[in-house]
Amino acid sequence: MSTITQYANQYVLDLVAYQPGKPIEETARELGLNASDIVKLASNENSLGPSPKAVQAMQQAAMGAHIYPDGASFALRSKLAGMFGVDFKQTVVGSGSSEIIELLCHACLHEGIELMAAKHSFSMYPIMCKLFGAKYVEVENKADWSHDLMAMLKAITPQTRLIFITNPTNPVGTMVFQEEMDAFMAQVPEHVIVAFDEAYIDFADVKPDTIKYVKQGKNVILLRTFSKAYGLAGLRAGYGITTPEIADLLNKARTPFNMNLMAQAATVAALDDKEHLEASVRMVAKGKKQFYTAFEQWGIEYIPSHGNFILVKTGRGRDVFNACLAKGVILRHMDGYGLPEYIRITVGNEKENSRCLEVLREVLK
Repeated sequence: MSTITQYANQYVLDLVAYQPGKPIEETARELGLNASDIVKLASNENSLGPSPKAVQAMQQAAMGAHIYPDGASFALRSKLAGMFGVDFKQTVVGSGSSEIIELLCHACLHEGIELMAAKHSFSMYPIMCKLFGAKYVEVENKADWSHDLMAMLKAITPQTRLIFITNPTNPVGTMVFQEEMDAFMAQVPEHVIVAFDEAYIDFADVKPDTIKYVKQGKNVILLRTFSKAYGLAGLRAGYGITTPEIADLLNKARTPFNMNLMAQAATVAALDDKEHLEASVRMVAKGKKQFYTAFEQWGIEYIPSHGNFILVKTGRGRDVFNACLAKGVILRHMDGYGLPEYIRITVGNEKENSRCLEVLREVLK
């Protein structure tokens, strides 16, 4: 008997779907636990929560929920243009920066074309690449786990259209710095768009200047999100800063009203709440020290991170994940990233971190 799948797009049939961190509610149902007793440190969310100003803006916006939102996201894009010193036409917004990644693929990829990224990068890159029938080119990292930009240069072919530089990289947490980045950008050919995926840049002590490449007119896009440092993951909001030409391509490919009313209101307000952003960054910096101190005392290998998460070598990542999950602590095993000996821990508040360490120590014993 035939099924409808035999007529489906083969690229979709061949995909392995993206696996998000396990939700609190699902864990509570499965394990018979109270949701309030569960600690989730799996999805690099912000335990401080959203800015109170963003919450107030959403409450006010809710009264107009019966009207379509501004299709051009004028208020948000105008604020972003002012922040980065670019023209309004150089801004793009989306339902998370992941939507802008998809728009880039819509604009650039098809059979015979290549997308390049470093090994152990964001798992949506290969998923999107395969969805459009393109070839995914994965370049080995350096010994310190950071992107090898010179190796990426050598791997560029006439078919290469997109290169993703994830900075800081997820799930590893390493960074590429200015000198190496400048050398790389000086040699990238004109037929390639370089996407600097900077979802975690707010947590980095040193922030390379990537906006200068946009202002120089290079084929570059900066990707940012409101899901991490701004604590608005549930709204799905992100943006890109790029050249007018690339922005025009992406705006042609996006769906109408792709950023909802609440997201537009909340993000504009969040950008004005610098105190909340700084508090989020301080919380993560303090939390990383809390974890590092414990891991060093236990003799456990970890990778110092420039993001709000830590990659930790446990030797049996999925087993550790399952054992912690049974005790009400949700972490992230790294099988999907080709790192089966590791888990990734989101840095939360002090109470969440302490509970995580307590359970992790029990499990590792």
